[in-house]
Amino acid sequence: MTDLRDTGDRYEMDEQGQTSWADYRLSGERLYLDHVESPTALRGTGAAGRLMAALSADVRAKGLKITPICGYAAAWLRRSKEFGDLVG
Repeated sequence: MTDLRDTGDRYEMDEQGQTSWADYRLSGERLYLDHVESPTALRGTGAAGRLMAALSADVRAKGLKITPICGYAAAWLRRSKEFGDLVG
């Protein structure tokens, strides 16, 4: 696994030679998380959850809030004891 990358409109993280990603839009101090996806080979391995944890930690460090548009991101954040407070 490599470190989280932020391209300016997408977070990316590699595992097993594959890249999971999360597309987003930034508006002021709010990050709108539009879509989170992992390649088929990584589905069911927790890769998307690890991506969400890493990007959530980055969002917190930047002092931002998350508005999840993606259903997966919304469900993950609802279940997260550590990062659920970032939803705003």
